[in-house]
Amino acid sequence: MLTVEKLESGYGESVILRDVSLKVQPGQVVCLMGRNGVGKTTLMKSIMGLLKARKGAVSYGDRELTRRAPGVRAKQGIGYVPQGREIFGQLTVYENLLLGLEAVAGKTPRDIPAEAIEKFPVLPSMYERRGGDLSGGQQQQLAFARALASRPEVLLLDEPTEGIQPSIVEDIRDVIRGIKAEGRTGVLLVEQSLEFVRSVADYFYVMEKGTIVAEGPISALSDEIVKKHITL
Repeated sequence: MLTVEKLESGYGESVILRDVSLKVQPGQVVCLMGRNGVGKTTLMKSIMGLLKARKGAVSYGDRELTRRAPGVRAKQGIGYVPQGREIFGQLTVYENLLLGLEAVAGKTPRDIPAEAIEKFPVLPSMYERRGGDLSGGQQQQLAFARALASRPEVLLLDEPTEGIQPSIVEDIRDVIRGIKAEGRTGVLLVEQSLEFVRSVADYFYVMEKGTIVAEGPISALSDEIVKKHITL
C-alpha cells in the first residue's frame, strides 16, 4: 500500500502542499481531483521524489521512501507517467521503452516485457520511429508503456487523457480497467474528466490550496462536491 502522511512540499520558499495524507491499495484506482493550480502535480512529483518533502512521510508497504531518490523509488515499484508525457523525442520508440527497464530492481531484463506493450499493440509497429514524430496520443501510449515496462506495484498517472483524441482516451480507459482487474498494481490518477473518473476510479481525494478537502468512495463524489471544489 502506498501511504502519504502529513506531507508538506513546494518550490523554493513557496509551500504548496500542507498536511496532505492519502492511501492507495493494490488493485485500487484512486483519483486525485481539483482545479488547476491546487497542487496535484506537486503531490505526484513529491511522491516520486522529484520534489523533496519538507515534512511528513511517503512509504510503500514497510519501505520508507521519504528521503529516497526518484531512481530508488522506481526500483521499489513506483511507476510514473508525468503530465506532458516527457518522452525522449530524439530516441526511437523502442529506445524509449528500454529506458523503462532501468527502473527494474536487480538485473535489468534484456527486452521489454510483453505485458508492457500488449496493452498498446500499435507500438511495436512504430519501434523505429522517433518519439518526437509521434502524435500526442501515441506519445501518451508510449509513456504509459514505458512506465509499465518495470512492472510497477504503484502507478502514478498525471492527466493521462489531456489533449489526446477520443479513441486513445478509450484505450487508456481500458488499460486502467485492466490493471485494476489484475489486482496487483495500485493507481493514483490525476484527472479532470468527471465521466472518465467515474468510469475507472474506486476512491477519490479532492485538493484545494494544497490540502485535501474531501475524500470518499467514488459513489460519494456528489454534485455538491464537484460544484464547490472542482468545476470553475
